[in-house]
Amino acid sequence: MNTLDRIATVFSEKFSSQPLLVQGCGRINIIGEHTDYNEGFVLPASINKYIYFAIAENGTNECHFHALDIDDSYQFSLNNIQRSEKGWANYLMGILDQLQQEDILLEGVDVVFGGNLPIGSGMSSSAALEAGFALGICSLFNLQKSRQELAQLAHRSSNNFLGVPSGIMDQFASLLGQRGHAIKLDCRSLQYEYVPLDLGEYELLLINTGVSHALANSAYKDRVRECHEGAAAVGRKYKGVESLRDVSLAQLEDCRSDMTDIVFRRCQYVIEENERLHQALSLLTNGKMEELGALLLRTHEGLSKEYEVSCRELDFLVELAKDHKGVAGARMMGGGFGGCTLNLVKTEAREDFLKYAKKEYYRAFSVQAEHYELEIVDGTDIVREQ
Repeated sequence: MNTLDRIATVFSEKFSSQPLLVQGCGRINIIGEHTDYNEGFVLPASINKYIYFAIAENGTNECHFHALDIDDSYQFSLNNIQRSEKGWANYLMGILDQLQQEDILLEGVDVVFGGNLPIGSGMSSSAALEAGFALGICSLFNLQKSRQELAQLAHRSSNNFLGVPSGIMDQFASLLGQRGHAIKLDCRSLQYEYVPLDLGEYELLLINTGVSHALANSAYKDRVRECHEGAAAVGRKYKGVESLRDVSLAQLEDCRSDMTDIVFRRCQYVIEENERLHQALSLLTNGKMEELGALLLRTHEGLSKEYEVSCRELDFLVELAKDHKGVAGARMMGGGFGGCTLNLVKTEAREDFLKYAKKEYYRAFSVQAEHYELEIVDGTDIVREQ
């Protein structure tokens, strides 16, 4: 029995109604890391790792959630939505809270969910939870919202209900992904375009350090604050600066004495990363994979040394990739402090590289590293109507 059928079966055992079935997508980000909350550019894509939902209205004000993978449940009333100690439930409640903020009348829902999207891997299981549930609720109650509006709704939920000062990339990528394409997204205007991911003789694969990025939450908020401090310092000298998106390296250097060295390095990384993204688009279009791999390595160096969100396990895997002749480049992906490396690997060298990387990683850390071969797919969607 596959995961979706198992979720539908458990739902029918727990509840009497016929559910709507939805799949929420995970995502990768090729380049443009930690730029979204600085109103910069990103290049994500939705992937074939999912969280599946069975959802049905129940005619009451009560909501019943069941997380199948961890066998945990939570229930509450729509009249009293409050953040819970169960972190996973908050991602779902936040969507309902934001809809109620719009004075949309809802009724209680029964939900069972689970999937094959690894938590803490950097593939944004949180956004898949938000995106899948948001699409399911809006479909269930026939709420006329575009996918872009749903991404904004889920983003507000993260910011306002969960208190995470994140950018919109993850929710946007989960909901608007297109098969075989990455999304070039302007995180200020939300203008976007699809970019064909034609990698020629190369492919993308992930290697998971097995280190959970639980430490990232407080450090993430620190990075957001540091970037805002740097932009504000430049803005006191140069007009029109609303975020690091508006700052050049020359302007940053000119204002170096107005900020701490740490803030300077954070800002330098973000500005350089936006420039790398535009370079990456040109390289992708022209099929220059080795040069693209070199950009990924420079991004990782910036994330590790300037932005300081890597860890020794991530750095170790990137060094292994750098030393292998079949790998054009690699970098850590996601919030940092754990999760996966993204590797641009020649298809013919994949098995040799994986064997080498896993052996050396186990030798260094006594951990069997998992890997994920990726398919770029359409984003979050309805699987089966009621």
